[in-house]
Amino acid sequence: MSVAAFRKKRRKRVRRAGDNARFRGLRVKIEDIDYKNVGLLQRLVSAQGKLFSRKRTGLNAAQQRAAAVALKRARFLALIPFVS
Repeated sequence: MSVAAFRKKRRKRVRRAGDNARFRGLRVKIEDIDYKNVGLLQRLVSAQGKLFSRKRTGLNAAQQRAAAVALKRARFLALIPFVS
């Protein structure tokens, strides 16, 4: 097998377009996560109204649980819609 044929067969690593958009890296204290903080909660929620994953938001487990509870409370009080 010639060198040119070997180079043709190698596949390049395909970089996804959304790699940089995945991690948001929010710097949030657990005290800041509150149902009244609608702006923060909207950044943690997708267009469908689903809470983003920990991998995407950069929150730890305790912050993620607090965000889920705050989101439920905000929805119940009609501060945030259930579905956008």
